[in-house]
Amino acid sequence: MNQIRKYWLGLIMIGGLAVIAVAGGDVGSSPIFPIPLDSYGDAGLIKSGDIFAVLGNRITHTPFNLFASLIFLFAIMHTFAAVKITGIAKKMELTHAEQMRKSGKSEEEIEHNPPVLAEMLHFFGEVEAIFGIWVIVLATVMISFYDWSTFKIYIAQTVNYTEPMFVVVIMALAATRPVMQLAKQILGKFAAIGNNSPGAWWLSILTLAPILGSFITEPAAMTIAAMLLAEQFYRLKPSSKLAYATIGLLFVNISVGGTLTNFAAPPVLMVKTPWDWTSSFMALNFGWKAILGILISNLIYYYAFKKEFSKFASAFEAEAEAEMEKDSERHEDSIPIWITAVHLLFMGWTVFNAHYPPLFIGGFLFFLGFAMATKAHQSHINLKPPLLVGFFLAGLVTHGGVQAWWIAPVLGSLGDLPLMVMATVLTAFNDNAAITYLSTLVPDFAISAKYAVVAGAVTGGGLTVIANAPNPAGQSILSKFFPGGVNPAKLALGAIIPTIIMGLAFMAIPQDVKDPQQGGSLKVEATH
Repeated sequence: MNQIRKYWLGLIMIGGLAVIAVAGGDVGSSPIFPIPLDSYGDAGLIKSGDIFAVLGNRITHTPFNLFASLIFLFAIMHTFAAVKITGIAKKMELTHAEQMRKSGKSEEEIEHNPPVLAEMLHFFGEVEAIFGIWVIVLATVMISFYDWSTFKIYIAQTVNYTEPMFVVVIMALAATRPVMQLAKQILGKFAAIGNNSPGAWWLSILTLAPILGSFITEPAAMTIAAMLLAEQFYRLKPSSKLAYATIGLLFVNISVGGTLTNFAAPPVLMVKTPWDWTSSFMALNFGWKAILGILISNLIYYYAFKKEFSKFASAFEAEAEAEMEKDSERHEDSIPIWITAVHLLFMGWTVFNAHYPPLFIGGFLFFLGFAMATKAHQSHINLKPPLLVGFFLAGLVTHGGVQAWWIAPVLGSLGDLPLMVMATVLTAFNDNAAITYLSTLVPDFAISAKYAVVAGAVTGGGLTVIANAPNPAGQSILSKFFPGGVNPAKLALGAIIPTIIMGLAFMAIPQDVKDPQQGGSLKVEATH
C-alpha cells in the first residue's frame, strides 16, 4: 500500500533534482532576483518607523513579494493540517478495504489495490514533502511574474542548499551502529547514577545530547537523542501529554544546546562571519545560559511527570533484560574501537568541511565504501529519513529566500526585548537560520540588537517542526510513536514552557555583551 505513496514522493524529489540539474543558461537577460533590499528606495520610510508604509511600498514596487509570502503562509498552514489530511486518508482506506471485503476480495487484493485518492492524500499529509510541493506553486508564480530563466537562476545560483545536504550526511553518519552504541555507552554512564531508570535515561538524553550538539552539530545531536529516546523512553508508551512534553523539550534543548560554539547551530552559523562571533564569544554570552535553561526545564518537566516515570520502572526492567539478550545475540559489544574511531573521524571531517559540499559529500561516499568493507560491524544504513529531511529543508530555504522583503524591516524596527520576542515568534513560522541571516542585512545593528535576535531565534527553535533545521530529523525518527503523526499544536504546547524559560535565561540575566567588531559593550537586560 505504501508503494504508490513512495512513487509520488519519488516523483516530486526527482522533479526537484531535475529542475536544479537543468538550471543555468544565459544569465545576462534575467533581472537580479530577489532584488536587493536597498533597491526599494524606502530608507526614509524605514527611518520614520512606519513599518506598514514600508511593506506597502515594497508590495507596490514588487507585487510578486505578496504572492511569495502568501504561498509560504499556505505552506505553513498545510503543515498544521497534515495530521488531519492523513487521518482522512486512513478513513478512506478503511472504508475502501471494508467495501472490498464485502465484495469477496482477499486481503492480498485489498493490499495491492488502495484507493488512489487516499494515497494522494497520504502524500499531501507527509510533512517532509509539503514545502517541496509548494515550491511548485512558487515556481509557477515566479515564472508568470518573470520568466523561466529567473527561476532557474534563483534555484541554481541564489538559494544555498549546503545546509540541507550537510544535514543529510551528518544524519546518516550519526545514525550508524558504532556511533549510536558509543553515545549509548556514554549516556548510560550518567543514567547509571539513577540506577538506569527510565527517568534517569530521560534526563541524561535530554541534558547531555543537546550540549553535545555544540561539538558534533545540532543535526547529529538530534539524531542521536531521538534514536535513544525511541529506544529508552518512547517504547514504554508514555501518555500523550508526556510524549509531547518530551519532544517539545527535545526540540528546544537541541536548538539552544548548540550555542556553546559558533559552528554547531544553523542560526549561529549565519552570523558568525558577518559579526565576527567566535566560539569563545558564544560560550561567554550564550552557552552557559543555555545550559542553565536546559537544566531548569528538564527538572521542571521531570518532577511534573515523576509519578508517570515511576510507573515505567517494572516495564522498563523487563524490556531492558530482553534488550540485553538481543544485544548479546547480535554481539553488540564486539565493535572494534578502531572502527568507532574511523566513524568519528568521518563525522569530524563532515563538521570541519560543513561549508564545502564537494568535500563532505566526497567524504560520505568514502564512508559508504568503508561501511561496506566493515559490514559485519554495521547496521543497515537507511538513507530514506535523511533524504526526506534534506528535501524538507531544501523546500524551506527555497521559500525563505524570497521573504527578506518583510522580515528585514520588521526586525530592524524593534527595540531589543520586542526584537527578541518577535524573532522567537518569526522563528516558529520560518527557519531560525533564515531569521538570523536576514538580521545580518539590517544596517547599523547594535550589539544588543544582535544578541536579542540570536537569542530569540534559538529560543523559538522548538515551537514547530520548521523552526530549526534539525527538528525534521527528530520528527522523522519519533513520529511513529504519535498516532497520526506529530500534531503541530500539541508540539507547540509541549515546547512553550521551556521556550519561556530559555527566553528568560537569555534576556532576564543582565550581562555586558562586548561587540567583537567595535570593541565596546552594551548591557543586555530584560528592560531593553
